[in-house]
Amino acid sequence: QVQLVESGGGLVQAGGSLRLSCAASGRAFSSTAMNWFRQAPGKEREFVAAIRWSDGRTYYKNAVKGRFTISRDNANNTVYLQMNSMKPEDTAVYYCAGGVVGRADYWGQGTQVTVSS
Repeated sequence: QVQLVESGGGLVQAGGSLRLSCAASGRAFSSTAMNWFRQAPGKEREFVAAIRWSDGRTYYKNAVKGRFTISRDNANNTVYLQMNSMKPEDTAVYYCAGGVVGRADYWGQGTQVTVSS
């Protein structure tokens, strides 16, 4: 059974920071990569960042490059998304997802991130 549990969402002012965590268990380990996606109200879900379990190579949506950092802790089976210099347009529900880079085979429940201007 696959389980992905996100935490760390909340309300932050523009320019502030948040760190999201995703604890993975079960078949999540069979994935090649872990991703973060987000979905803003009235918009489609979009890719934000990914990291490969094997070598830690990272991938980012252009709009978050230089502001967001994805990392992994293999010992604790946890993936993080550090979000700095946040903007109101970062407001969304953020989802952790296992699969390959840019594609999810299974999803977490999502965590709300709200950036106030």
